[in-house]
Amino acid sequence: MIGLLVATLASAQTFDVARLDGDPVPAQVLAGSVESDFASVEGQSIHETGSRPRWWRLTARAPISPAEAPHLVLRFPYLNHVEVWRPGDTMPVRRGLVGHDADFSFSTRALVVPLPQGLATGEAIYIRVHTLTPAPMFVDVEPLAQVHRQDLRHVAMRTFVLGTLSVLALLAVGFWIGIGERSYAYLFLTLAAQALYLASVGGEVRGVPWLADLIGADPRVGRMFGLLGVLASNSFVALYLNLNDHHTRLMRALHVCNAALLLLLLANVGSAANVLGVLASAVFLACAVVTFTASAAGALKRQREAYFMVLSWTPMLVLALLRMGELLGGWRNPEWMEYAFPIGLAMGGLVLTIGLTDHMHQMRRDRDHASRLATYDVLTGALTRSAITERLDALVESAQRGRRPLSVVFFDIDHFKKINDEYGHRVGDQTLRIVSLRTRNRLRTYDLFGRYGGDEVLVVLPDTQLREALCVAENLRAAVNCRPLSIDNRLFTATLSLGVAELHHGESVERLLERADAALYASKETGRDRVTGYTASRLRTTAATPAANTANTHSTSTIY
Repeated sequence: MIGLLVATLASAQTFDVARLDGDPVPAQVLAGSVESDFASVEGQSIHETGSRPRWWRLTARAPISPAEAPHLVLRFPYLNHVEVWRPGDTMPVRRGLVGHDADFSFSTRALVVPLPQGLATGEAIYIRVHTLTPAPMFVDVEPLAQVHRQDLRHVAMRTFVLGTLSVLALLAVGFWIGIGERSYAYLFLTLAAQALYLASVGGEVRGVPWLADLIGADPRVGRMFGLLGVLASNSFVALYLNLNDHHTRLMRALHVCNAALLLLLLANVGSAANVLGVLASAVFLACAVVTFTASAAGALKRQREAYFMVLSWTPMLVLALLRMGELLGGWRNPEWMEYAFPIGLAMGGLVLTIGLTDHMHQMRRDRDHASRLATYDVLTGALTRSAITERLDALVESAQRGRRPLSVVFFDIDHFKKINDEYGHRVGDQTLRIVSLRTRNRLRTYDLFGRYGGDEVLVVLPDTQLREALCVAENLRAAVNCRPLSIDNRLFTATLSLGVAELHHGESVERLLERADAALYASKETGRDRVTGYTASRLRTTAATPAANTANTHSTSTIY
């Protein structure tokens, strides 16, 4: 849509175009001795695919007035160079986007030659074309004011495309350095190579004189950027879609494409023949087909990354097909295609960047989910054994260093196995969940509550002495036996046995838990439904009376 908005609208045909299959000396052409050898060409564009210079003739169909400062415009010349003889010229006007023939008065949209005298009907302009890029150059005559307007639009569009690719490449390399994800490295290489390729063949490199001189004389540099970009793109696709695991056949096909690209790179070093550009376009098309097929297959399997690849490569595949057909002489694409292809590259890079960022977010969400599963028990919402043990280690170290009190409470559900055997494991799980909810709600926000194993729960009470911890434990016991549990239309009572221990100076975590566990077993051995505290010299037990389950009253006894 953006390309259509900024594209130059097709105008009425201004010239009759003819081509001479040969390269006679200019004097023969200008004298008219080879006039009969020119063959008419349909349309209003110069499309030369051979590497040898060729002559073209543009014959005015109607008079062109000099009043509006008309200029001959050869749009989208890429790396081609031309020599233009206007009526009456004895020396040609040489034009090219880069090199010594570059005219910095105009943008890289076109090669522009002024026609100060205008043209009469039937007058001819002769053009000798040195082809470095086998793409059509659209021919027209535009007033100077229109040339400047179109140049401004062209500069804005190319700035948008190259700026987008450059910014995305910088973001990719930043993410690569920041998080070390290899996919971003391949994305950076892809985007950077695409930007350099577009700047090379589109003429923007003329802003860097030494690079402009190199590329203006040798099209292999820009072609090499294009081949490297496709290689990097293939590597990114293989890693992003995980083709080794999901699509091994397509991965082998991509390896074949990469081998062909490497061969073309080597051939490009030794030759600048235009046929290599055609072959490179064919391999790029094959890569696009393989990539699109892998993306479509992944999308059918609901692979999230594949959706972004389909969105990115669908327009690129269509544009590549249209481009290849034109290079092979099958058809002539509309002029707006010259904008659509670079825009497609920029938008494809943007979609891939968004897709890769989404992929990283998904990996982070999966990691956070896995971390939560490792930290919190799914059934009760309590900390897992490893999580609460790790936090207890840190709290004990802090308490020992700061000489602050710390206590722990071990408890489990009395006759829990009997509940499982009599009512089933589903009721047992619900019992454990309800008991965990009732007891956890009686704790302070900074107390720790963890499922230590089975129905055994560990509670860590920072900044709490034994006497206070016993009160907390008694509160936990009362929270459970204060009223019966109702599960699946069954009503039954549940009670807890609890053991409490306070951290001693210099004591290890293992010894602290051993004392709390001993106090828990003391509660079980003395009748259950009670709290036992482990002091330095004795176990002190708080036990429920027979009516405790309903009246919540209790008595205290001491075990020596």
